[in-house]
Amino acid sequence: MSPLESYRSLFGLTGPAYVVVAFIARLPLAMSQLGTLLLVADATGSYGAGGAAAGALAIANAVGAPFWGAWADRFGQRRVVAVQSLAGAVALAALLLVANSAAPWVWSAVASGLAGLFLPQVGPLARVRWRPITSRAGSQQPRLVETAFSYEGAADEASFVLGPALVGLGVSLANPTVALGIAAAVLAAFGTWFALHDTAVLAHSVTGHRPASGERLLTAALVVLCVSQLVIGTVFGSVQTGTTVLATDAGEAGLTGYLQALLGVGSVVAGLGMTALPPTWPLPNRLRWFALSLLVLAVPLLLVSSIPTLVPVLLALGVSIAPFMITTFTLGERITPPSRTGAAMTLLAAATGLGYAVGAAVAGRLADWGGHTPAYAVTVAAGALAVAIAWVGHRTLARSLETNRPHTRRVAADPV
Repeated sequence: MSPLESYRSLFGLTGPAYVVVAFIARLPLAMSQLGTLLLVADATGSYGAGGAAAGALAIANAVGAPFWGAWADRFGQRRVVAVQSLAGAVALAALLLVANSAAPWVWSAVASGLAGLFLPQVGPLARVRWRPITSRAGSQQPRLVETAFSYEGAADEASFVLGPALVGLGVSLANPTVALGIAAAVLAAFGTWFALHDTAVLAHSVTGHRPASGERLLTAALVVLCVSQLVIGTVFGSVQTGTTVLATDAGEAGLTGYLQALLGVGSVVAGLGMTALPPTWPLPNRLRWFALSLLVLAVPLLLVSSIPTLVPVLLALGVSIAPFMITTFTLGERITPPSRTGAAMTLLAAATGLGYAVGAAVAGRLADWGGHTPAYAVTVAAGALAVAIAWVGHRTLARSLETNRPHTRRVAADPV
């Protein structure tokens, strides 16, 4: 089955409406991080304050995501994601009120944290739905599940292309308040729609029972994957901060969202092309080489001195990001019992958010001191750490895959 045929078969199982809704529903999270950074930085005149507020949102989201994921496994995505979507929209509106008041920036950080706590991780939860959706595909299910994870990785990256671009458009035409207001409205409408879609019922048919004895969530292999995703989050946070500083210093602050979106363009293309990789190439081996490419492509950031020189570097760096993330999430799904899949996927997403917070905060402080280059140095350091983790954790991941292979076969064969 060719990659194009795989995608056609996959989307035929749900229809185009679900694919569109699930994509749009993840945009508010992508918009909120950059929108918060620009909103608070504009109100206070400090990148450090903006980075701290954006970091508070990311940290709260990281802390809350595994709990929401576990509740979605237990009680179903319909109820849990619907509550998150409506409460998150209200919390974003509250953030706008606080940031535009005379209150100290610390209160904006508190409001950002509250918003982050409720924002749903739509991408990871959508991944949970694909195995039960494809359960009737027979011998084609393993291929379709792999295609689904490739698509979801590309969709996540595409959301981080369009999300910052929408923020940039809102800032260019009006201000960050308008951009975050749009995010709140989209979350209330499309987040709720995603929550109530029929595919949520299919997911609950697999995850909606208590874990059996011995079905642990936090294993050594999952810890390796979480640290890997923390590194990717650090890349996102540091690149976003460095790019914000560079664009602002050049007098083109409105370009920040568009420049950040470039990081996802190459990532989307690479992610969609993942289905063309030979299935015989082991996932732990892939992770090592994708980590190495991340480091190599991050180093040129240290040589960037203007917006024109930044553009090709961001495009190239993005090529390594989606393959790395797709591999970690695919590994996470394969080594986790079905009853804990939602918790595992959201835990990986939480690690990404925590890494974003670390990257944004550290890069923000360094940027206040020395501009965009020290901020981008954080990205390079994250790439080096990704290489170390992938090489050191290779044996742990391979052993966990081998241990869970019978379990994976059984799940793939079970009807919904």
